[in-house]
Amino acid sequence: MKILLTGRTGQVGWELERRLAALGPVIAPERTMLDLARPDSVASLVRSERPDVIVNAGAYTAVDRAESEAAACFKTNAEAVAVLAQEAARLDALLIHYSTDYVFDGGKRSPYLETDPTAPINTYGRSKLAGEQQIERSGCRYLILRTSWVYAMRGHNFVLTMLRLARERPQLRVVNDQLGTPTWAGDIAAATVAALDRPQPIEGLFHTTAGGVTTWFEFAQRILALAGLGTPVVPIPTSEYPTAAARPAYSVLDSARFLDATGFRIGPWEDRLRACWSA
Repeated sequence: MKILLTGRTGQVGWELERRLAALGPVIAPERTMLDLARPDSVASLVRSERPDVIVNAGAYTAVDRAESEAAACFKTNAEAVAVLAQEAARLDALLIHYSTDYVFDGGKRSPYLETDPTAPINTYGRSKLAGEQQIERSGCRYLILRTSWVYAMRGHNFVLTMLRLARERPQLRVVNDQLGTPTWAGDIAAATVAALDRPQPIEGLFHTTAGGVTTWFEFAQRILALAGLGTPVVPIPTSEYPTAAARPAYSVLDSARFLDATGFRIGPWEDRLRACWSA
């Protein structure tokens, strides 16, 4: 199985490059060779490598900045994805793509299923939904994995932001009325391997996150406790922390379909945070 991986320096891509190697040769080009912000650079590399599987871990993920950079966001998250899907269809390769809980509006109060209506409320979510739709329209073989609140001990994410701010400020004010599930990038990579390392890789749209539900406030408390930092964390409503992009108040995903298809389950988010910490 020859695998082409995009986004190798990102949180998920870094984990994928190491874990996918057990399945076959992994081609993970630098951004100078394959830049999703330049969709015209994508097709030529795919055609020259002719992979059996394309794993697209590259994305525009700056949720607030996307509100003022919508064109750049859509170029990476939708236009480049359309090219990858078209090339996958031409090669009969499997395209694996990662999407987000932010395709939902947060109006539900029970975990979202893959069949629930989508209604993103920010530019980032709309761009990721557009990428999903481009893949579905292409006719390629695909596996789309929606996940949520991704973090790692590298890159740009909530965990590292909290650690930095806790060392710089006398107290932290963190939103306590948005509900979701933090998911470690290493577990997303492990789920990808579980989906691929089978007599027949699974295909379709699936949710895969850690177990449980929390708020950003509780997540921050757990992060600082693991770090041994005593900086006070004050819970606040979303209304007291305005951002350029709206966030869904509830974006918990139901991963039962992925478990049924693969037998793979990510453990409770608290346990997986500790696993990330010690990895």
